[in-house]
Amino acid sequence: MSKSTHVVEAHNVAAQQHENTARSHRTAAQHCSKGAHEACEQHAKIALEHSIKAHEASKLAHEKSAQPVAVGAH
Repeated sequence: MSKSTHVVEAHNVAAQQHENTARSHRTAAQHCSKGAHEACEQHAKIALEHSIKAHEASKLAHEKSAQPVAVGAH
């Protein structure tokens, strides 16, 4: 697999984690607006877990993007 493929995949993983975070936050907000505070808290916790994963995935994608490509490498 080429460096560019690894970089693209790393960014896609980060994007998916950010989407998971957003989805969990939206679900938490829906529960809060309905007064279902226990469910809101549960989804907020899940959103936090996704957020941590998204942050780590973003750092990895950034590191992979910043790595120079070796001359002659594909």
